[in-house]
Amino acid sequence: MDDRTMMDNLLTVTKNACDLMMHGSIESPTPDVHIAFSKTLNDSLSLQSQIYAHMAEKGWYSVPQVEQQKVQQLRQQFK
Repeated sequence: MDDRTMMDNLLTVTKNACDLMMHGSIESPTPDVHIAFSKTLNDSLSLQSQIYAHMAEKGWYSVPQVEQQKVQQLRQQFK
């Protein structure tokens, strides 16, 4: 497995973990459980950001810039 595939897999797993932690936080039955899920969510989001930054630095993950005109068109369309 090459580095790019491994990093992509790590990013996907981390995103899934964030999703689980978010739902755990939302649906937590007690304050202690809520705090535990919320802290873990923040840690997971930080890790996700680090992985994304590393991938972006390598040129493996980029987000294309959208033209402002297209953004305005969508805003008008959904008003």
